[in-house]
Amino acid sequence: MVDVMGPAGATAPEPVVRAAPSEVPATPATSLDTTPDTVGFLYPGYSAEDDYPRLEGILGAGVRLPLVHTDIGEDAHRVDALLEMGSAARLAAGVTELRARGAQAVVWACTSASFVFGWEGAGEQVRELSATAGLPASSTSFAFAHAVRALGAERVAIAATYPEDVADHFRAFLKAAGAEVVAMRGSGIITAAEVGTWGREEVLHLARAGDHPDAQAVLLPDTALHTAAWIPDLEEALGKPVLTANQVTVWEGLRLLGREVPSDRLGALFRPAGAPRE
Repeated sequence: MVDVMGPAGATAPEPVVRAAPSEVPATPATSLDTTPDTVGFLYPGYSAEDDYPRLEGILGAGVRLPLVHTDIGEDAHRVDALLEMGSAARLAAGVTELRARGAQAVVWACTSASFVFGWEGAGEQVRELSATAGLPASSTSFAFAHAVRALGAERVAIAATYPEDVADHFRAFLKAAGAEVVAMRGSGIITAAEVGTWGREEVLHLARAGDHPDAQAVLLPDTALHTAAWIPDLEEALGKPVLTANQVTVWEGLRLLGREVPSDRLGALFRPAGAPRE
């Protein structure tokens, strides 16, 4: 299955190897069927994991978003530490619990410890995760690539909490996905723990500082950053779609199940079909 355009118009393979959205076995719909759509998340550490129950509450009773914490190892936005954080062994350790909690798909809820592997390496990471879990799988990095495409955005800006050398790996990843990065801002924050302390004003400042007039969307790529409560505020402040890490991660999980769950509280990516763009 081809899902994302690569550089120079080439196609890149969908990283999910077990089941594409259209191939996920569907339970026949009946008036008595109340089985929720359940997406499981592997989340490193404890910085902004409370975004997930908040997102579950926004999306409603038909969606469950169980989360398992993975061993973060060294909390450092540094390439060597991120490669270890995203290793197959660390991800595999949480799979059994997610399956026990009813997960029908699994997403590695970390951007930096997926894009640092590069396009091909990140694809192999989720292929291994899918094989281990026996479920459709993806990661936050691919969530961003798919979300940018879903919005029809060709030019984007990156407003990152990371040091610039780490953020530059994300730029390269998006380029491989076929997106043009017209601006990139790194904030130099080393630890996820520090990022998790940021509140609404810091997040708004980050987004404004990273925006660019030519960008059709602004991307905030750190799952350690709280954003779920402020996505409408971000889009109102910038006047364009804003994609944040935990937001796109949940959207990606639902995409793996072939589901769209509209919400007017989660920005352009979740905007109900037919709703006008402001």
